[in-house]
Amino acid sequence: MNISKTRFHYWFAALAFMLAATVQVDAQGRKKNPTSKLYVADVEGEAQIDTGETIDPLSKRSVYTAQGTIIETKAEATNAIVFSNGAGVYFDPETRVEVRKFVQEPFTPNRRDMEVEPSISTTQAYLPRGSVGLCTSKMVAGSSMRYATPHANIRINARKVVIESTNEGTTISLLDGSVTVQAGKLDAGGQTIESGQQMFVPASGGPPQIGPIPGDQMPALDDKVAIACMARKTVYFETQQKETGGEVTQDGEEITAFDESEDEEEEIVAVETTPEDIPVQLTVSAASLPAGQNQ
Repeated sequence: MNISKTRFHYWFAALAFMLAATVQVDAQGRKKNPTSKLYVADVEGEAQIDTGETIDPLSKRSVYTAQGTIIETKAEATNAIVFSNGAGVYFDPETRVEVRKFVQEPFTPNRRDMEVEPSISTTQAYLPRGSVGLCTSKMVAGSSMRYATPHANIRINARKVVIESTNEGTTISLLDGSVTVQAGKLDAGGQTIESGQQMFVPASGGPPQIGPIPGDQMPALDDKVAIACMARKTVYFETQQKETGGEVTQDGEEITAFDESEDEEEEIVAVETTPEDIPVQLTVSAASLPAGQNQ
């Protein structure tokens, strides 16, 4: 009987050791998802950001944790921000956007094409009022981007789109790509519109109206997405190992760079582009050249 108990304890200990080793190997190779960020590329007029802890005036070149923030522009104010998945967003005056979810997986190492988003991402934003122009990066497989209004839920697979939410309803103007719009809870499958089309979802609950974008609206819509696209060129994002800063364990021992951690933590940092990074085309008028050089 004692021999059986000894064998049982032996095999139990061996099994526990193997399980612990497996968990440790898995933990050493695991990376936490980095905290997603947003970068303020431009601000004109009065705008603010609610981080959930403080409400701050929006200032150019500032960086915030994106998820959970609420961004508002006041009357006669505009701004442009860039999310760390490479999506640029232009805000019209009197616009409010709630970033309800924005998460990213660890970035792809040594990426070369900055037009492609750095990793799989999930975006869920709410636009109760106002207008935004979006200029996105090329989304990778597995990513999703959704903007909701009081009248519609928009699944975006587009490079350039403008969404406007008013008391009358929601207008989606698609300049490049495709989007699927669910108009109300009963519209389970949604309707897809393509480049050059516009959909209006009335607040009254009537059927959505789809047609070509009116020609007289195109210049203003182009301007909104152009500003969002220009904002994207002012910054790019990369990850770096998060510094421990001499953290101390509960038993008072300092953590050093040689200590093993269950999770490899990375943080996303915004890297501003310099003027040399963006080529500028200068046009010189012939009238401004000295005589004899304008031929």
